[in-house]
Amino acid sequence: MKSKGKIIASVTGVLVLIIIVWGLIEPYQMEVEEEKAVVADLPSSLEGKEIIAIGDFQVGMWMDNSSKIPDIVNEIISRSPAAVVLLGDYVYHSVNDHQKEMEKVASWIEPLTEQDFPVYAVRGNHDYNMSGTKKEPDYEIAERVERDLTEVGVEVLHNESAKLKGEDFHVVGIGARWPGEDDIEQAYEDVGEEEGRFVFMHNPETFDDIPENQAPVAVAGHTHGGQIRIPFTPHWSWKNLLSGGAHVDGWIEESYGEEENRLYVNRGIGLSIAPIRLNNFPEITSFELTAKEAKNDVEG
Repeated sequence: MKSKGKIIASVTGVLVLIIIVWGLIEPYQMEVEEEKAVVADLPSSLEGKEIIAIGDFQVGMWMDNSSKIPDIVNEIISRSPAAVVLLGDYVYHSVNDHQKEMEKVASWIEPLTEQDFPVYAVRGNHDYNMSGTKKEPDYEIAERVERDLTEVGVEVLHNESAKLKGEDFHVVGIGARWPGEDDIEQAYEDVGEEEGRFVFMHNPETFDDIPENQAPVAVAGHTHGGQIRIPFTPHWSWKNLLSGGAHVDGWIEESYGEEENRLYVNRGIGLSIAPIRLNNFPEITSFELTAKEAKNDVEG
C-alpha cells in the first residue's frame, strides 16, 4: 500500500510540475481569435474590413511577458486592419518607475501608428494606479499614460468617438470603470442614431449600462479570461467559479446588457498577480465588420 501511495504521489507531483511549467510557458504564446462583428448600419466600403483589439499588457509586473508585445504588433501590421483598439492597462499598478515602463509600451506600440490605419485607446484601472475599487485613482499617472500614447500617434478616446475613414461609422471609446470615468452619454454625444458604431471599453461592467441598441458590437478587456481556465468543467475559469457569474471570455450571453447590444471580452496579453496563464493564451481579437450575416453568427 505504501508503494502504491508513493507512486500516486509521484505521478501527482509530476503532473503538477508539468502544469506549472506549462503555465509559465503559455504567456509567451499567442492566439488570433477571428470573429464576426455584425453592424446593421455599416457603410458598404467597410464590409469585410477588420478591427483588431488588444489590451491588458500589464508591463512591469514581476516576470511579465512584455517581450511578446513586438511580435503581437508585427502580427497586427501583417493583417492591415481598418483600425486597432487598445483596451487599457498598459503598465502594472505600483511599479517602481511607471514612467519608464510606460515609455517602453509607447515604443512598442509606435510601429502600429506608422501604418495606414488609425490606432485608438482607452485607459483601464491600472492606468490610474488602481489595484482595487477602493484605491484612490492617481490622475497624474492617468494623464501621463494619455500623453505618452498621444505622442506616438495613438488617439485616446476618453468618453468620445472618432469617425473611421471619414465614413458615417464611429469608433466609440468609454472611460475606465473603477475611477468612475465611464461617462456613456458623453461618449455617444457625436454619434447619430442611424450611424454605425464599434464600441470599446476596459471593464465589461460598463457594458451593462449602455442603452438598448447602442452597442451592436462592443469589446472589453480587464479580466484576462480568468488567466487560469479550468478545462472540462462548467466553470471555465477560476474567476467564474468564485464569483458565480463573471463575464470573462469571448461573446457574453445575451442576458447580459440591454437588448440588441453584444459584448465580446478579450483575454488580454499580460499577467496579473502571478506570471502564469493556463488554458488561456494571450489574445489578439480580429473583428470582421459585416452587415450581412445573421445576428446569431456573432457568437462564433
